[in-house]
Amino acid sequence: MSYPDLYLKKNEDKRLRKGHLWVFSNEVDTKRSTLDQFTAGELVNVKSDDGKILGTAYINPQTLICARLLSRKANLKCGANFFKERLTTALTLREKIFPKPFYRLVFSESDGLPGLVIDRFGDVLSLQITTAGIEIRKDALLAALIELLTPTAIILKNDNGQRQLEGLSQESEVVYGQLPENLIIEENGAKFKVDILEGQKTGWFYDHRSSRAQLASFSKDQRVLDLFSYTGAWGVPAAIAGASEVTCVDASEGALAIAQENAHLNQVADKMQFVRSDVFEFLKQARLDNQVYDIIVLDPPALIKRKKDFKLGYEAYRRLNHLALQVLSKNGILISASCSFHLSRENLHEILRSSGRHIDRHLVFFASGGQGPDHPIDPASPESEYLKTFFCSVSSSL
Repeated sequence: MSYPDLYLKKNEDKRLRKGHLWVFSNEVDTKRSTLDQFTAGELVNVKSDDGKILGTAYINPQTLICARLLSRKANLKCGANFFKERLTTALTLREKIFPKPFYRLVFSESDGLPGLVIDRFGDVLSLQITTAGIEIRKDALLAALIELLTPTAIILKNDNGQRQLEGLSQESEVVYGQLPENLIIEENGAKFKVDILEGQKTGWFYDHRSSRAQLASFSKDQRVLDLFSYTGAWGVPAAIAGASEVTCVDASEGALAIAQENAHLNQVADKMQFVRSDVFEFLKQARLDNQVYDIIVLDPPALIKRKKDFKLGYEAYRRLNHLALQVLSKNGILISASCSFHLSRENLHEILRSSGRHIDRHLVFFASGGQGPDHPIDPASPESEYLKTFFCSVSSSL
């Protein structure tokens, strides 16, 4: 069976030939390939202006990213065997790196499965399907997962805005097996309860695993402030490592309740306190109260979700780092992170430089980090590299 052709305009094939997987709607030659002839999720053969095959993609004519390549070959068969092959490749990498089955199993384009994220919590799998192309093939995907991993439960975590853009349902559901009453994972020697159905994204953020381990390595006897703490992924390991006190601040009552459970689970509840507050307001009040902390973790959610939000988002990151530095003790450590793709590493670097100078503190970077190895970066897809972290030592002005 031959799929319909999607022709690109002249010279619009350069990015794909370099390894990228996306086709934007304005790159399509709509005279030769009228977009309204296609249905969302349909497979197409992508061709350059001169008719050379660029690969098989699925298409959604209603979205800006209107096609995503699945293969460099034409007429790819996209059934259970296709998914099993891609999943096996992804699994092989993770099993080389991690001794236990707690990791991101599939990281979308980087694992050759655009529109799909899978987090593995032992025998439980949490899936985020964000495109119609994967959605209409989810039965084949689920069959491959069940055959390969024999999970006890599979959850479709559908409550994200990208699905709305693709015209898909946003209702999460358990599609296979039964979710255990208490789901516990292990990371960096700590145990954590994960609430998949009510939690953010897939229920957990594995991406900062390496940076959280680094924090724990110098937390002994330190007073730690964990801002945007969510369920305690930074704060709990710091307490386990010997921090004298850990304060977790988050606006979500539900997240803080789980963070408190995680503190008890790891027998460090006596060292931890949990404050429900807007982080900006907390930092302003801490300054007024002359509170200072030896280590501050500043790991906000994505404040720049779209390119047009850059100006406001940049200012929010600047204010947060400025306020955090004002309640950092002499010779303290600020761990500043951003998961916003549109805020570059250079942008965060400049925010920290200018914030340090503005309050007359000497700030130096002694380490930096990014996403963990279960979030591999495709060098042809800059969008796959989104996380950046700076470890800053901050002293009095020179």
